[in-house]
Amino acid sequence: MAAAPFEVRSLFSYKNHVRSYTENRIFACTSICMIIANPIYDVVFKRLMQNTRIARFFIETLIEETLDDVELKPQEFVYTDEQKILAVSRYDFIATIKTNTGEHKKVLIEIQKAKNAIDLMRFRNYLGDQYKKEDEIQTEFGKIKKPLPIIAIYLLGFDLAGVESAAVKVARNYTDLLTNKIIHQKSDFIERLSHDCYVVQMTRFNDKVHTRLEQLLSVFEQNNFIDANQTIKEYKYEVKDEHLKNIIDVLHYVGTDPTSRKEIDKEIEAWRTIDALNGGEQLRELQLKLEFKEKQIEQNRLALDKEKQANEALAKELAELKRKLGEI
Repeated sequence: MAAAPFEVRSLFSYKNHVRSYTENRIFACTSICMIIANPIYDVVFKRLMQNTRIARFFIETLIEETLDDVELKPQEFVYTDEQKILAVSRYDFIATIKTNTGEHKKVLIEIQKAKNAIDLMRFRNYLGDQYKKEDEIQTEFGKIKKPLPIIAIYLLGFDLAGVESAAVKVARNYTDLLTNKIIHQKSDFIERLSHDCYVVQMTRFNDKVHTRLEQLLSVFEQNNFIDANQTIKEYKYEVKDEHLKNIIDVLHYVGTDPTSRKEIDKEIEAWRTIDALNGGEQLRELQLKLEFKEKQIEQNRLALDKEKQANEALAKELAELKRKLGEI
């Protein structure tokens, strides 16, 4: 059999080198640090959401509400792209929340994850489908169907320009437009036609792990990778919380299991194919240019503010000198 062309052999050699390097890093780190899979990938995130205890800890920590033991029913929905190349799992949880006021309310919690900003329209379409969903409720007149209030959680693998926080809550308030006072009484009609939203920017984590929320966010940190595709990383923080330990254990298994890593590789190849069909590289380049311009505008604004403050200080000094000169 004829030898493969130099370019092909070089590619094979490079891939083997990368895989060998990654495996060596995993072997070297198992005794001094924890190797985990990157949960930004659907294959990995799915393993977390399939674990009811982990899903409950994840939701409770983000929304800062207690979920009742009675009812937490994960329902998996699958989005398939137009090319039928990749199915991306999105998760909904029907949960009963015990609020701070002692009230018990049943809600639909949807969790979505995106690696880039082009998923915005998919988010909107998916949310529209969720508003159509109904839940069966027992009343004195029999069973009736009513739409559930929605809580949306979005995990983003990219930065939102101008929003530097790693975790953001977009909460609704009822405001009397005539008096501008907050209305504390809730309405079923309004609750079912509007929703709270939680946004996590995985690239904005700042290395702090003091609070329960910061410990959860540390798992999604997009740093300390040990492979070229950023699928495996070192988790460098001390694990004290039992719930966090469960998450780390699952991610460690996925990150070191050869079969799971092959599934992640397939997902990467599928996304590359989709990007090629949809012009993904050009779109990402435009997004980077837009983010760069937005950062430049913000920097220029800050510079102008500083210059304005400096001019005001000089004007005050000049006025003071004139005053003193007039007294002489």
